[in-house]
Amino acid sequence: MVPVPDSKVSVMTHALHYGTAVFEGIRGNWNEEKGVISIFRLREHYERLLRGCKLLMLDIPYSLDDLCDITVNLVQKNKHKSDIYIRPLAYKSAEVVANLKLQDLSADFTLITVPFGNYLGSDTLKCCTSSWRRVDDLMIPARLKIAGIYVNSILAKTEATLAGFDEAILLNHDGHVSEGSGENIFVYSEGTLITSGLEDNVLPGVTRNTIIELAREELGIPVIERTIDRSELYLADEVFLTGTAAHLTPVVELDRRPIGSGEAGELATQLQKMYFNIVVGNNPKYNHWCTYVTPDA
Repeated sequence: MVPVPDSKVSVMTHALHYGTAVFEGIRGNWNEEKGVISIFRLREHYERLLRGCKLLMLDIPYSLDDLCDITVNLVQKNKHKSDIYIRPLAYKSAEVVANLKLQDLSADFTLITVPFGNYLGSDTLKCCTSSWRRVDDLMIPARLKIAGIYVNSILAKTEATLAGFDEAILLNHDGHVSEGSGENIFVYSEGTLITSGLEDNVLPGVTRNTIIELAREELGIPVIERTIDRSELYLADEVFLTGTAAHLTPVVELDRRPIGSGEAGELATQLQKMYFNIVVGNNPKYNHWCTYVTPDA
């Protein structure tokens, strides 16, 4: 464990040149009443990171339990008493260039925590359809958080914000709805909640999975995972984005067209309230999703 100013990597590091790394974004939510950080679905995040390590041949010397323990220890030692973002990164640490053979390259692991607030900068979103298309699984698997793939998201997000929008919605190469630049997308129409299927090159998000379960089990709303046409977004009753950083955020406008009433919808508001109550550790039914850490004094 070292202070951030003392944690350095070489300019020769393979991951710096080629994006050969996988990462996770994990939320730690401060519960003022209980005096604890509630880390949401920690094991699920590390399960996905380890799948990414397998794909990129990142041989790190830590098991799932080890990674969870390391994270709890760091959160405890860093003494945060606010919401935090936890960023584990497994990367090709070999100091070589002009080598594209994963099997030849050594790997390492790093972990940081930082204070973190509203990721999207707004409680409701005005979005645009991006001119950039979502990377296809046959190019780079979109179902893992591979560092290099995020140039795709960065180009879309930059295009959207330069044009005055909050966020971008990416289509896949068939022209169907994929996801936001860093969030999954949900469409609520005629009593059914719909989200893009994995075959449309979406990340199988931890928050996405959470919202699907809450909608079905707590609200009795049918949820379908399927291909979504772009026009369905314009005609939907509600649209919202979900993600670890974004939580659940309603989309009130797309391509300067209002979605539904043009305000946060009833379902999004209901799910959002339920979700926030769970992630801070105030719903005992879902304690199994939360890892509680008391920061050092």
